[in-house]
Amino acid sequence: MNGINLKWVYLIVLSVIWGSSFILIKKALLGLTPYQLGALRVIITGLFLFLAGYKNVKAIRKKDWKWLIISGFLGTFFPAFFFAIAETEIDSAVASILNSLVPLNTILLGFAVFKIASTRRQVLGVVIGFLGTSILILKGAELNPEQNYLYAGFVIASTLMYAANVNIIKRYLQDVKPLTIAVGNFIPIVIPALVILLFTDFFNSSTFNNPDFKMSIFYIVLLSFFGTALAKVLFNKLVQISTPVFASSVTYLMPIVALIWGVLDGEGFSLIQGVASLIILFGVYLSHKRTS
Repeated sequence: MNGINLKWVYLIVLSVIWGSSFILIKKALLGLTPYQLGALRVIITGLFLFLAGYKNVKAIRKKDWKWLIISGFLGTFFPAFFFAIAETEIDSAVASILNSLVPLNTILLGFAVFKIASTRRQVLGVVIGFLGTSILILKGAELNPEQNYLYAGFVIASTLMYAANVNIIKRYLQDVKPLTIAVGNFIPIVIPALVILLFTDFFNSSTFNNPDFKMSIFYIVLLSFFGTALAKVLFNKLVQISTPVFASSVTYLMPIVALIWGVLDGEGFSLIQGVASLIILFGVYLSHKRTS
């Protein structure tokens, strides 16, 4: 399979995995606090990655460690907590929709900070995708007026971190294997996550006696393995075989998956949101259509 088709396979697989992550977070919050969820997600994912790639640690060069640490905190640690906090107030589908700001921020940060150029076609595609996202947000606010949209700030902050992370991987970690990047990301963030978990009263009997506790742990394991460990490796590979803008456009497809899960879970969805989803897809296509 050539590189052109392969990057689209990665994009679609990641869209399904990450688009499903938001409903898993929502379900896990039934038996856990957002801080417990974030900490457990980091710790369990770290265990999966260490088992799969502990031998890769020896291959990490000294000059790469700085960027792996920064990448780990920006791309995983803080967003793991921020998304959990956000979903205590806003729907899982809305959180996914807001996450679509990543490509726009990737272009802005890539140009302003990392000196990575984007074409006018890419910029136009991102703007169109962002227009579709805006329609989804406005309609979502109309359907759910009781939601506290101040908590959307946690998602927006995460999109800035994701955008910085994808540019860091492309510019400074291009020649590092995807699994090595993922393992290197988690080495510096597992200990802080464990410390946070210890201060959340997770090990008190009241936590274990919660009737939703067992299912919440099950959702966290699914989220950690598929939504973080496996997805991190796939995403790192996607960044390396494509561009930062193309890789970050996975966040345009994720809301469609998340909205489907949201509807199945009783969250509202309208015809206008369906049209907005099609606008988003067109933006993705336009951003990455080959020039003649």
